[in-house]
Amino acid sequence: MPDLLWDEVRSFFDPDLMGSLPDVWVADASVDDWQAVLDLIEVHGWRSEYSEGDIVLPLPHAEQVLSLPADADYPSLRVWPAPDVLAIFRFLSEDMIDFDVDLRELQGQERLDLLCGFFVEIGRKLGKPVLISPEGDPDRPVLGFDVRADRVVLLTDPWAG
Repeated sequence: MPDLLWDEVRSFFDPDLMGSLPDVWVADASVDDWQAVLDLIEVHGWRSEYSEGDIVLPLPHAEQVLSLPADADYPSLRVWPAPDVLAIFRFLSEDMIDFDVDLRELQGQERLDLLCGFFVEIGRKLGKPVLISPEGDPDRPVLGFDVRADRVVLLTDPWAG
């Protein structure tokens, strides 16, 4: 049985309501957590592309990326946990793993299941919640991986205004 049912959460996947690139994050992270995510990408064989500015480079160690000088080209990591489903990781700080997903790519039960599976893999590996909230509103997570429940759960009522 899926973690969530599309008909119950579809409002959280409406780009007009949530923004097309909602905020996804893991709080209270460390360099080791970042490295664990990078290792997870390799273990699963998810297609990925690391870049600094416009230059594509081999995937470095997390410590190397997170210690880039402030004036360095902006690092990002594009990960495809499935064809046509992209997550873009931003290395903004070592204490928060921050990434974007495009809600336009995540329509329907099959895509919802892919996203939940991606969150579960990251959450289990780190032993931490993976949360998603409306774009620009990180104080209002709507769903995420719950460590104790060991699955993705709703964190708010989809019908609340």
